[in-house]
Amino acid sequence: MALPVREQFTYWGIAAAVFVLALWALGDVLLPFILGAAIAYCLDPIADRLEAIGMSRIAATVTITFFAILVFLLAAILVIPTLIQQADELIRAAPQIFQNLQSFLSERFPALLEEGSTLRRSLTDFAEMLRSRGGELANQLLTGVSSLVNVMVLVVLVPVVTFYLLLDWDHIVARIDRLLPRDHAPAIRQIARDIDRTMAGFVRGQGTVCLILGIYYAVALMLVGLNFGLVVGFIAGALTFIPYVGALVGGVLAIGLALFQFWGDWVWIVVVWAIFQSGQFVEGNLLTPKLVGSSVGLHPVTLILALSVFGALFGFVGLLVAVPAAAALGVIVRFLIGKYTESRLYRGLEGRDDDV
Repeated sequence: MALPVREQFTYWGIAAAVFVLALWALGDVLLPFILGAAIAYCLDPIADRLEAIGMSRIAATVTITFFAILVFLLAAILVIPTLIQQADELIRAAPQIFQNLQSFLSERFPALLEEGSTLRRSLTDFAEMLRSRGGELANQLLTGVSSLVNVMVLVVLVPVVTFYLLLDWDHIVARIDRLLPRDHAPAIRQIARDIDRTMAGFVRGQGTVCLILGIYYAVALMLVGLNFGLVVGFIAGALTFIPYVGALVGGVLAIGLALFQFWGDWVWIVVVWAIFQSGQFVEGNLLTPKLVGSSVGLHPVTLILALSVFGALFGFVGLLVAVPAAAALGVIVRFLIGKYTESRLYRGLEGRDDDV
């Protein structure tokens, strides 16, 4: 006989609380395993396709791991040092850029920056803050990156975890399926399929969109000679998973830098604007419809809320699990709403009459 619903809620509630507590207490320890699981999840369809053409699972896993490590090493040698260098230079140059902005406004809009005006005081205070803390912020950023992305996590532990999870992914899923409570197994499988479809559309699809647009923005901006083009492209690509935010933040940053660097040479400013316009066109008409689809069901506000809440609770690990957790919670909420609309609690007397 199945357990009463109240007891089931109690047990599952305790299990969920223990999981959240463990995630909060062991966040830094779990980081390489969460990264490895995320990478294995994204690479599993490739392994399945290689198996479909005749490769064994071990051969497919070794092939994928080899090419993934090769790509990472090339990025570590060619891209990451330049990215860190440009980010450091941008932070250190921010006070001068801001001072140039203040001079530009003073020359062309003197009424806005009259002596004693609120805007003038605000700009002056902000400039002093950047001048006094810009170097400190750069050092903290580089120190934080060095402590977070350490050699052990990226070069050794994450690839090892990814390799073994990718190798046994189908077996792990099968073992979990065998442990499902028999009374609820069909419903849990359906929820899991919906979560997988949502995450596949968003995490895999949108992740690919972010990568493509980030590379496009970075390469295009560097080709036109924009200072800090690699950093701007990285920021725009990383934020693309929130609709319009990546293009808005990256576009404002790139056009703002272009105004100072190419002032008077309007052709290059228009070219920078056209880069982001073309990126938005390709994303909206080609990349997102093909790679993500229209049934993901994750609202931009939901993503921002999830990133804020999980980041505040669990730090960097929370940021990694925020989007998958939001996707899973969205599917579960839709499932519960569907059950609610079918229940007597929602249908009331009308539902009772229909049943009769």
